[in-house]
Amino acid sequence: MIIDAHAHLWKIQQGRVDDGKPVFHIGSGKSQFGDEVRQMMPPYMTDGENSAERLIANMDYAGVSGAVITQEYIDGNQDEYLLLCKKKYPDRLKICALYDDLHNEKSMRDLSGFDGIKICASRLRDKNLLNHKLPFKLACENGKFISIDLADGAEQTEMMQKIINEFPDLKIAVGHFGMVTRDGWLSQIKLAENKNVFVESGGITWLFNDEFYPYPSAVEAINRAADTVGFEKLMWGSDYPRTMTAITYKMSLDFVEKTSEISTENKALFLGENAGLFYGFGDLNVPEKIKNMVE
Repeated sequence: MIIDAHAHLWKIQQGRVDDGKPVFHIGSGKSQFGDEVRQMMPPYMTDGENSAERLIANMDYAGVSGAVITQEYIDGNQDEYLLLCKKKYPDRLKICALYDDLHNEKSMRDLSGFDGIKICASRLRDKNLLNHKLPFKLACENGKFISIDLADGAEQTEMMQKIINEFPDLKIAVGHFGMVTRDGWLSQIKLAENKNVFVESGGITWLFNDEFYPYPSAVEAINRAADTVGFEKLMWGSDYPRTMTAITYKMSLDFVEKTSEISTENKALFLGENAGLFYGFGDLNVPEKIKNMVE
């Protein structure tokens, strides 16, 4: 069983970047990204809609049973759309409400239907996490998890540890594998020494894009993180669909499946077993393998 701990969906991209500059689709998978144009999705996503149906099709092809849908300011708040996606695929998707520091506290009060809260900590206007205790408090009170992408290195780890100490029973998933290619990344990994803190690898192929598939340095980093906190604290994530501008969805996990540097038992933990327990997935079906046209 394989579970993707970090994917994105959106109906209409209406985001912001760089202190409020707009992000929106302009055709063929490209987006206006502040002052520049970026290939935000694969070019065949011509309508700009990053739909659940497309993700599920990719999951079925790659043999992925479940996925956790996080959010990002650059896509805009997708709470309403994600609730519809969860209703359509209740067993296969876990969804996060977006904590937005531009909104008032009332915007976070109704978490019904959501499984967790996403905090884009690296993009907060005020990066002092101690001034953003509300989502942690609400997640703890409502039995939700926190998905958080921290700023590079150790910039926010001391603050994060203070919050963990205050909410020790709260499940927290640190994203982007601690921003693994940046100095001080292991300081984020070490947060998983706390009982209910895990680390997911969404975006690891982006961070090692210059090396490209099969990402031997990414595999080395996964093993180094495991030496620090144990494989039982690490989870795989794809960062779909942005990483699919360079590789296929299948390739985002294939480099782990095929490496000889990780044992079969540890691959099982990393690719699905840990996420199944952390996010509370039930019994999931393994998608049927369909022979493709080049096999």
